[in-house]
Order: sequence, then structure tokens, then C-alpha cells
Amino acid sequence: MKYIFVTGGVMSSVGKGVSTASIGRILQSRGYRVQLVKCDMYVNIDAGTMRPTEHGEVFVGEDGIEADQDLGNYERFTDITTTRDNYITTGQVYQSIIERERNLEFAGANVEVVPDIPNEIIRRINIAARKGKAEVVIIEIGGTVGEYQNILFLEAIRMMKLKHPEDVALVLVSYLPIPKSVGEMKTKPTQYAARSLNAAGLQADFILCRAERPIDAPRRRKLAINCGLEEWAIISASDVESIYEIPINFERENLSDKLLKKLFLKPRERDLKNWQKLARRIRGAAEPLKIGIVGKYFGTGDFTLADSYISVIESIRHAAAALGRRPEITWLNSEAYEKDRRALKELDNFQGIIVPGGFGSRGIEGKIRAIQYAREKKIPYFGLCYGMQLAAVEFARNVCGLKDAHTTEINPKTRYPVIHLMPEQLKHLARKLYGATMRLGAYPAKLEKDSLVAKAYGVTRVSERHRHRYEFNNDYRARFEKKGMRFSGTSPDGELVEIIELKDHPFFVGVQFHPEFKSRPLAPHPLFLAFAKAASTKRQKD
Repeated sequence: MKYIFVTGGVMSSVGKGVSTASIGRILQSRGYRVQLVKCDMYVNIDAGTMRPTEHGEVFVGEDGIEADQDLGNYERFTDITTTRDNYITTGQVYQSIIERERNLEFAGANVEVVPDIPNEIIRRINIAARKGKAEVVIIEIGGTVGEYQNILFLEAIRMMKLKHPEDVALVLVSYLPIPKSVGEMKTKPTQYAARSLNAAGLQADFILCRAERPIDAPRRRKLAINCGLEEWAIISASDVESIYEIPINFERENLSDKLLKKLFLKPRERDLKNWQKLARRIRGAAEPLKIGIVGKYFGTGDFTLADSYISVIESIRHAAAALGRRPEITWLNSEAYEKDRRALKELDNFQGIIVPGGFGSRGIEGKIRAIQYAREKKIPYFGLCYGMQLAAVEFARNVCGLKDAHTTEINPKTRYPVIHLMPEQLKHLARKLYGATMRLGAYPAKLEKDSLVAKAYGVTRVSERHRHRYEFNNDYRARFEKKGMRFSGTSPDGELVEIIELKDHPFFVGVQFHPEFKSRPLAPHPLFLAFAKAASTKRQKD
């Protein structure tokens, strides 16, 4: 087994996740089987209880693991289905060690932070390694090398590299700033990051140099000298228009050859043709596809945190690329529509509207007003999870005449609870069990044969990933159907509503699940593709 560890330097959000995913992609292109693992320093057991505005999107794996958003990057780039084996947190590691100690599994020996914690990390990495008979495991360490919380993960790398020096490679992804007042690319922050690794007993084998522009020869030489590397191990990783160009750029620097050489693996024939074709299609797209996302999880101070909805964004990009369109995504704050209904007029500027998943009451009435506007003005609408539930609330109020209709998540005493809590979830909430207690992971659904969604999928049986507690209340099905709402997707037993749609609308679909988790750049999700097609048609009619 071969291992590639990816660490970050200087600052977070430097691109470790897409770099890790891209390394996986280029090794796959050389015919190697890979697995990818994310290690997070958080004491949280998983990402399910973290705020999206702080941590970014919670990505749900096939088995229901609530994980870091980078698992989404791994899936999109490599098409590998991730599970809880692909996600490790400090909380999981300590929990496991303590449980084993309580069960007398250490046979009376002292349980120590070192080596027992690093050994548990290594054990978990090897569990992932055995999935799919992987030949190379790529492990991303969250945060930066200078953070104290990461020291035990770095110690695990040191122990593995000491024991198997020919089987472990270490990649440092580090930022090289170009201060406007100076106008010169600076290497000192990366030098410092490399020496922080040295202080932990590690030497980087490669440095991926993240910067606005490609690294030049003098700075490549300076980094090599000061970080103890050959110049060929300094890899340029400049900003790109599309993240899907990153594997291609890495291969321009022969990164896969260099990694294989470092790991004493034989080079195999290279095949990135489909990826290159995708990159050309994205670069060549000229006609815009204007999509508005109505939500609340993208504001953090004076800045926009697009990572809160990263899978939704990428799914739009996948669908747009398939149609040869250039996506223009605009963040729309639902609270603005609560303050002034006239602000809804801006929705006319978009070809399609999405209300994504979420929780809580903030901005909810603004979302409902946006949904009503999209329904009445015939603007293609796609509701994801919460966006489907609020579409049901809007329809109940404004079409069925149930003026006080609501979801019991927001108003437990509503006269018309069109969205209510699943019975098993009542038990969890009564016991204050919130983490990992929702309906999570992949569930099957059956589709009505002649429905819009069945035509989009091309099949009548699908499996999609869920993350929610509340469901459509079946007591209102007949009333909704009488007014024109179609329940085009349900659980196989017909008990749970999975998809709603309207017949007399260009595209009005709400899904209880999260289709964005299964979209791929080379295989856009069928529903996002159908939504994008409807949005493109709207532009042509205007």
C-alpha cells in the first residue's frame, strides 16, 4: 500500500481539498486504484452539528456520514463513493480509544496520547485503504501545519514515514502571496510552513505553490534551496477559471510521474482525454445561464461564503457545461424579501431560481415569497430539501387557501402542519439527540412513469441521499392533488413524499433529498440538467 499525505501551509482554504481530489484524478488516469481520506482536527464526531457559515457545507456520504465538504470534491473528481471510512476527526479517534480502554482492550497497560492516538489514526486510514482494493491512499490533513491541533495527525505521518519510507509521500500545499503594494511573489510564508513541518519531524516531498500567477524560475529555485527539495518537486498551482482544470495543470508539470517515482510505482499509460474535453467545454462556454440562489447561509460578516452551498454550485456548473452555457450564479438574501416585497422584482432577471437546504426560521418568509413569485411568474424553480418543504407551505397557503399553513419546525402550533416531524424523530428530540439522528444517507424512491422527473432520470427507480427530520404530511395529499400538485416521487412503500412537481409550469420541482451530492462534472445530475434546460429555454423565449 502507498500513501500520499496532503497538508496545508500559511492559511486555510488554500485549495488542499481540490488538490487532494486532483491528485486522485491524475493517479486514476494512470490506471491506479485510489481511496481518499479527510482528517479533521475538530473534537466534533462529525460535521453534522457545525455551522455552514463557519465550516462550510455538510456533505452527506452514501451511508449517512455527515462529513467535511472536501468529501464532495473527492467524489466529484474521482467518482468514488465515500462513506464514514473516508472521514476521520479528532473526536472519533479519542472516542474510540476511550471506549477501548473502558472495555479493557489495552490489557491494563497505560493508555497514552503518543503512540496510542496516532496508532488509532493509522488504523482508521488503513480501514479506508482496504476499500476497493486501493493501491494508493491520499489523505488530506485539515487546517494548516502550524496549528497545534494537528500535531497528532502529523505524528501519525511521521510514524508511518519512519516505518515505511518508500511507501509514504508528503505534499505541502502552500500559498505564495503577491502583495499589491509590493508587486512581487513572496516565498517566506511557504518557507516558514515547510519549517513548521520540519519541527514536527517531517520533510515535504513536494510543495504545491498556490498563487494568483504561476511560480517563476527564481522563486522555484529559492523554495527548493530553503525547503530542502529539488526544483522539480516545486509544483506551480496558480489560480484557474475552473477547478476542473487543476488535474490538467498538474499533469503539465508531470506531477503523476513524480509521485509514482517517489513511491516506487511503475508508470502506466496516461488518459485524461475526457477531463481535457470537459475543461475545453467550460472555457468555450459563452452564453450565460443566470441562476439565483435564495438562502441565508452565505453571509459571514462583509463576505460571502459560497462554500455553504458548494455542491449546489458545482451541480449547476456541471449542468451548464453539459449545455455549453456559462453559469452566472447570484446570491439572493431571503431576508430582503421580508423587508420589502418590491425587491422580489429582481427575480425577473434570472432564468432559474433555487432554494437549497437549510434549517431554522431566519429568512423563511422571504424564501416562501420568492417561491410564490417563481411559481406565479413561471420562472423555473428547483427546491432542495427545505426548498421542497417551503414550496409545499407556499402552495398550501396561496393555492389551497390554508393561510396559516406552516412547517412544525418553525410553528409547532400551526393549524395546518403540511410539513411535520417524523415519528422516530420525536423520540430523538425528546432525548435531545441531535447529532447524526436525522434521516441520513441513501434511500430508494419510485417515480411516476410519465412525470417530469421520471423523464429527466430516464428510469422509475432511483436512490438519493437525505439529510432531514421533517416530512410532508400525508393528511394534505388529496387536497394538494386536487389543486394541481403532483407527488411524482415517493418511498417504495408510497408512505413518504420524495418529489413534488407542477404540471402547468416550465419547471417547478421540489425534492426532499439532496441531488447535489451525486452530481459529477462528467455526469451532471439528471434533475439539475433538466432544470438547466428549462432555464435555458426561458432565456430563448424572453
